[in-house]
Amino acid sequence: MPELLEAEGLRLVEVAPPVVPADTRTAMDREWDEAVLANPALFDGPVAVCAGLSREAPGTLLVSWSRVTYRYFALRRVPGATTLRSLFVSVTQPTGDGRLLVGRMSSSTAAPGRWQFPGGSVEPPTGEEPLDEHALRRHAAVELAEETGLDIPAADLTRCLVTHGEDGQVGVHYLAPPLPAPVLRERFEALVAAETARGRAPEFERIALVGSPAELPDLAGPHVGYLEPVVRWVNRRVGS
Repeated sequence: MPELLEAEGLRLVEVAPPVVPADTRTAMDREWDEAVLANPALFDGPVAVCAGLSREAPGTLLVSWSRVTYRYFALRRVPGATTLRSLFVSVTQPTGDGRLLVGRMSSSTAAPGRWQFPGGSVEPPTGEEPLDEHALRRHAAVELAEETGLDIPAADLTRCLVTHGEDGQVGVHYLAPPLPAPVLRERFEALVAAETARGRAPEFERIALVGSPAELPDLAGPHVGYLEPVVRWVNRRVGS
């Protein structure tokens, strides 16, 4: 069960990427090549990974992060290797009656069939742009649009909590303004139609609206580890 953390502030600091021994790097590359053969949609683009999480002050969380590429996640499949921890964002999108939008990942993604909130791994900034709270919020808004078709201004997203998984993964979760359920479904259907017309598979193969953690077992397939506790947290805070 991930740890749920609340904080008034969030500070991100870049640190040097991890050093991977040559033999481990060879095994990592081999695992990545095999993964790409199985799923050609995988792309070895830049990604930020979590190097550490701590309390810098009573009201501030400090996240250390490093620049790598997606192939480094293949270390998880190398016996004895030190695996890297994901840094990701997600968006909890409620309806007017308090239900939350969740989506099931399509077969073209790295986690086919998995239910989760809209979101994804954080990408490092380019040029002189810093990776800070504003960048995370923008990235969360982009992920929401790409996966659901909902174009919510980044400024309208409110950070609600940070999760720290047992495997060290850190997620920064944002709350979007409520929208009517028909709007959520219409936007998603329009996105799927547009992606299909372009010959591309949408990242979510389907969406669902859940009102409480008790409804999650009705969703066929695996659930990301943070889903149940975050649904419970949002129900308690937003519904109170």
